[in-house]
Amino acid sequence: MPPIDRRFLLNASLSGLVAGFFAPSASRAAEAPLPHLGPTRPFSFAWLRDHARNLSAYAAPVAPAADLVQQIDFDATQKIRFRRECALWRKSTAPFPIRFFHLNKFVPDPVRIHAVSGRSAREILYTPRCFDYDGTRLAQKLPPDLGFSGFRVMDGQANETDWLAFQGASYFRTAGADNQYGASARGVAVNTAASTAEEFPRFSEFWIAESPGAPVTVYALLEGPSMTGAYKFAAVRTGGVVIDVHAELFLRAEVTRLGIAPLTSMYWYGENERPRAVDWRPEIHDSDGLAIWTGKGERIWRPLIEPPVIQTNSFVDENPKGFGLMQRDRDFDHYQDDGAFYNRRPGIWVEPRGNWGGGAVQLVEIPTDDEVHDNIVAYWKPSAPVGAGDTPVFDYRLYWQDQEPHSPQGIAQVVATRIGRGGIPGAPPPKGQWKFVVDFAGGALAGMAARYDVSPIVTLSRGKVENHYVIKVVGTSIWRALFDVSFTGLEPLDLRCYLRLGDKTLTETWLYQFFPST
Repeated sequence: MPPIDRRFLLNASLSGLVAGFFAPSASRAAEAPLPHLGPTRPFSFAWLRDHARNLSAYAAPVAPAADLVQQIDFDATQKIRFRRECALWRKSTAPFPIRFFHLNKFVPDPVRIHAVSGRSAREILYTPRCFDYDGTRLAQKLPPDLGFSGFRVMDGQANETDWLAFQGASYFRTAGADNQYGASARGVAVNTAASTAEEFPRFSEFWIAESPGAPVTVYALLEGPSMTGAYKFAAVRTGGVVIDVHAELFLRAEVTRLGIAPLTSMYWYGENERPRAVDWRPEIHDSDGLAIWTGKGERIWRPLIEPPVIQTNSFVDENPKGFGLMQRDRDFDHYQDDGAFYNRRPGIWVEPRGNWGGGAVQLVEIPTDDEVHDNIVAYWKPSAPVGAGDTPVFDYRLYWQDQEPHSPQGIAQVVATRIGRGGIPGAPPPKGQWKFVVDFAGGALAGMAARYDVSPIVTLSRGKVENHYVIKVVGTSIWRALFDVSFTGLEPLDLRCYLRLGDKTLTETWLYQFFPST
């Protein structure tokens, strides 16, 4: 996983670097420095594409004043505040001014940021006069060409909150529909959980286009040892956030595992893993499952787990219609956290544009012992190998919202997964038997009266299914599948379940990976 502190990334946009709490005096406002701008240069996406293609070799970023930047820890970063009078387009017709992030020990590498107007661009130059260092005396110690670590897009000219941020490697994130940061996206994933070391290409330069309305358009240059890339992002706020992404990659070397449209999240434990709840809060996660809409139209829900060792699962597909890391459980009572607000964390859904061909949605789950670590990654891995000289191009749309878009008509969704000992309550539990309880809601089940001919269709990678049946939970619209599984050994068990009435499929497909050793 990337060497970036998750606590810092989520808090930087919400509390740190917020200038509005310290409004400048009238005299200071009169002297306020606007962003320093470099000379005007031509710019277009075609130029960016050619520039990315022609970069001959990777040059690792050189962090100015590296020793001093390493001293800017989490607490120090919270004291450094960007002055709002320095925001880009603070007084223009653009509805969303841009503020900039300071370097720190978690994000020490500077990026170049440019303002685009028409077909021209000017670099935004760092100046310590645009930051309030709150008595830290850093302004006198830092070099005048320090640079920025990223930027954020504000909610409006008069607001002190933001809704879109780019910072660290190729990470970007939005506050979704409920103004709460959570899971992140990346430009690309390279060798995640592979036999070779993972590589983290970075957005080294950005170009932000001035616009009197939607969308907010950002261009980015990706650089890494194995590849370069030219990106275009078009972001719109509409009951959430929708971002259209166009990516053109230029490979310098063979990549064992190329991840397209990678999503990164955190899962510690949920109702399906109660024994892991060492914290007092009932559940702690940014996302509770991976949703997939296959090229053949099947809907899949795979609840996340915290495995004993790193696990990579591949869901082979052809021209997928979509996938995403979602937070379906949005009930505050299930989390009881009025600081992190996990019930408000946005889901991220990837909608491919055009045909992506053969490949697999890969899910990587990494053991964790705290909520500060991003330990979940999902992405599309093309089946065709990629190597030096290849130039793959991908277009997709990202939806940052509470539920995945394009919900199927007539198909119920999984709303909860619970696991306990098998058998009948009050009777001695059978040895080597576990009970799985899967709740479904919506679709054709929503208005269906209780009946007893709905069947759970359950398959296992090994073992035996017993005592399987379906009930409608009294007083609710939830339908519950219950079944016991008997097996031997400690190897992980793969399970699959959906509900059927006669020859009609009523629900999406529930997949699960169970580790008896846990």
